[in-house]
Parts: sequence; structure tokens; C-alpha cells
Amino acid sequence: MKKNSQMSSSLAVGILLALAGGFMDAYSYMARGHVFANAQTGNILLFAVAISEGRPADSLRYLLPVVSFALGIALAAAMRTRFGHMSRLHWRQLTLLVEILILLGVSFFPAGQHLWANSLTSLACGIQVQAFRKVNGYAFASTMCIGDLRSGVEAFCIWRKTHEPRAKDRMVRYFGIIFLFALGAGLGSKSAAQLGGRAIWISCCFLLVSFALMFIREELEENPIIEKDLTAIRQETREIDRTLKQELQEEQRELKQSARK
Repeated sequence: MKKNSQMSSSLAVGILLALAGGFMDAYSYMARGHVFANAQTGNILLFAVAISEGRPADSLRYLLPVVSFALGIALAAAMRTRFGHMSRLHWRQLTLLVEILILLGVSFFPAGQHLWANSLTSLACGIQVQAFRKVNGYAFASTMCIGDLRSGVEAFCIWRKTHEPRAKDRMVRYFGIIFLFALGAGLGSKSAAQLGGRAIWISCCFLLVSFALMFIREELEENPIIEKDLTAIRQETREIDRTLKQELQEEQRELKQSARK
């Protein structure tokens, strides 16, 4: 049985989010002054370099996106706490709406205001990376590749040694997400060259389709009460299995004793 009541952790949504994640990173780098929207490791590196070279004013254009990314994570966590029990909309759908509105606002920033455009794009990316952390039960990141690459290579090593189908499935999914992220980045680069700041509208389209897909329901509601019941059922199953094994062992001992007599 599937654990989620939404398509929020489905492969279809994961594909769209990976495309949007790669697109946003390429957009911010190519169209907004060579600053990363997602790759905060790169921004921290460039911030440190600017500080070490005595360019404190220049360092702000790398520092603010990092801070905005962190605020996006905090905002998504707060939205889950506040809206996690809504029935009409899933809280992740609300995060997508907020992300879309932020990116639409980014598209109207003129060329001379890259700092704020990049900061808001990073805010949207932080929201996405916090709200969407699984695809088909596997942990993944739609806005960066390092974790997916590690998990994909790990799954490849397991599959090569054991030929376990589940490991192969994980490997294919992780490498597929990385490929889609790169595809989104390529599309973002081409679009930024042709459309400039308005190119981010394409990323909004990916997110809007994800929002629509999430109206499709699945079998099992993601609910703490049901999760608790499932845990109890699993525990009872283990206890029953243990009891049956003990009874079987006792019967075998009795048969052996009878045979000796």
C-alpha cells in the first residue's frame, strides 16, 4: 500500500520538480549575474573568495541567496506545521503556489536588480527542497544533484554485487532524476538567452502542472493516526510470528521425545 494520499511523492511530480530545479539554477546563473539559485555550496565558496579578496560589497550577492534558501526551508517547515491537516488542499500544494508566485515576481525584476531576483529564486528553491524530499519512497533532492548522485552510485554498487531488483530500481530512478535536472538546466540556459528574465515562466509551468497532478489521490492517507495503527499491526505481526515459531519448536521437541519412547 502506498503511504501518501497525494501524488506529491510520485515519479511524475519528481520529474517535473527536477526539471524545474535545474531550470532555476541555470536561469539564475545565466540570466541573473552568475549566482546559483540551488547550489549554495558554490555560493558559499564564492562568498568566501570575495571576502578573502577584500570585496565585501560583492560578497553580498552570494550571501543573500544562501540566507534566502535557508529562509525558504524554514518557511516550508512552518507551512507544514500550520497547514498540514487541510483537507481540500495538501500543504505541499500550497508551497507550490507560493513558489510559483515568488518566481512570477522574479520575472519582473529588471536587469539591474539581480541581487533581489536571485534571493527570491533561492527562497523558492529552499521551499521546494524542504517540501519535496521523496519520490516513490526514496529520498531525493529536486534542486541539487550531490545527494542523488551519492544514492545512485551506492545503489549501483549494491546492484552490481547482488543483482537485487530493488537496488536496480533505485539506481535507475536516481540517475534519471540527475539527467532530468541537467535537461532542465540546459533548457534554462537556452531560454534565458532568448527570453531573459521572463524565462522563469517556463519553470512556473512545470510547477503548475505538478500542482495539478497532486489532486490525484492514492490509496492511503498520510495521517499520524494511521501510521500509528500500521506500526501496531506490524508489531502484532512480529509477535504472532514469534509465537508460531515457539509453538512449532515445542511440537518438534514433543515429536522427538515421542519417537524416542
